[in-house]
Amino acid sequence: MDIRRVKAFLKVIVPDPLWRRLQDTRYWGRKRLDRFKRRPPLGWVRFGSFRRLQPIDRNYGWQWGKVIDRYYIEKFLAEFATDVQGRVLEVAENSYTLRFGGEHVTHSDVLHYVSGNPRATIVADLTDADHIPSNTFDCIILTQTLQFIYNVGAAIRTLHRVLKPGGVLLMTCHGISQISRFDMGNWGEYWRFTSLSAQKLFSEVFPEDHVTVQAYGNVLTAAAFLYGLTAGELHQEELDYRDLDYELILGVRATKPRD
Repeated sequence: MDIRRVKAFLKVIVPDPLWRRLQDTRYWGRKRLDRFKRRPPLGWVRFGSFRRLQPIDRNYGWQWGKVIDRYYIEKFLAEFATDVQGRVLEVAENSYTLRFGGEHVTHSDVLHYVSGNPRATIVADLTDADHIPSNTFDCIILTQTLQFIYNVGAAIRTLHRVLKPGGVLLMTCHGISQISRFDMGNWGEYWRFTSLSAQKLFSEVFPEDHVTVQAYGNVLTAAAFLYGLTAGELHQEELDYRDLDYELILGVRATKPRD
């Protein structure tokens, strides 16, 4: 149906004053709807299950499905999976090394802050790790670790030092998150980052044009993550929508220049 022909027909059969009133009413209604899209009137918001002082799951939703921050972490690593090759270092375990590197990994190392982790091949504090040889790793996967290190600059310098020339660091950290009470009690949780602070921190050690920072998240996924919902409770388009004012997860790819 041609809407222009319909409008022309209505204009003929509807008296002119009434036609103008219909047009004015339509315009007024559209403006009201547009205003509601921007901000509902006070008292109209229905919080539903979110109107509570405790999260739905204080443990990030781990037992119910894929945690929302993990969805973004894995999305970032999948984008740069070709970097995961050769000798690879990962923190706490090597599951991402095996998943994204596969047969391209020739040697897998696991770093842990304290002794007692049976998977660890290296026990070290990244702020003071002189016993790790320089120019050792082709790739370092450092997920959700930097926020637990107070001396961030020293840790980044160590990561740069132990990378081989041409090696790649793939790092993720929180922009928005609750406190991890386990980590806070065992070694401390100190920071939340923004894309700007991450860019500046890594560019102080790596050349600026060798540092790429990506942010993931939006207001819905940030709220859902804080309440302990899982990625499976949101639609794909909701998860993948990026709003740079709500940086839930940051991903940094930093490359050490070749000699």
